[in-house]
Amino acid sequence: MEDVLDLYHEPFDPDAPLVCMDETSEQLVAETRTPIPAAPGQPERHDYEYERNGVANVFMFFEPLAGWRWAKVTERRTRRDWAEAVKTLLDLRYPDARVVRLVMDDLNTHSTASLYEAFEPEEARRLARRLEIHHTPKHGSWLNIAEIELRVLATQCLDRRIPDVVSLEREVRAWQDARNASASEVDWRFSTEDARVKLRRLYPGTRSW
Repeated sequence: MEDVLDLYHEPFDPDAPLVCMDETSEQLVAETRTPIPAAPGQPERHDYEYERNGVANVFMFFEPLAGWRWAKVTERRTRRDWAEAVKTLLDLRYPDARVVRLVMDDLNTHSTASLYEAFEPEEARRLARRLEIHHTPKHGSWLNIAEIELRVLATQCLDRRIPDVVSLEREVRAWQDARNASASEVDWRFSTEDARVKLRRLYPGTRSW
């Protein structure tokens, strides 16, 4: 926990940017009848019936010190999907950075092993050498700032019926571009000192009075 908290309070370093990563599933839901448009004094109305069209995945990569985020929509959430997203992040967003410090939970797909499953060993090693991975502790996903950004995405963009992957990609991209244009940031204030006081029970050797 302290490893991640200390990282959040380090200054911006373009040679070693800090990126938080998380992911979420999104149920694809289509209308069975055309919604009735809004009218004066009457909001838009949707029929209670709907059609389920499967589930898609959204990877969220968020650089809190730059106010930049990238939300990648995929049909699945496999090791290969994660590895390809990380390759795109490293090669297109941070081609000149020595290393990217990546904060994420310890889901089994979130590891350098996924790079070796997706790519040839030489390519996997090239990518792995440019990653400095920091896992959030078990039951401590709230320490991941990308989780906050996913909640913003859910409330501002995904709180309605989206019928298919193409529509989801379009809507998520529009949300992402608008957020990036305004350089929206997260005001993270919780520190290691705060943790030692408020989460004292988690530290070995401490006593409750």
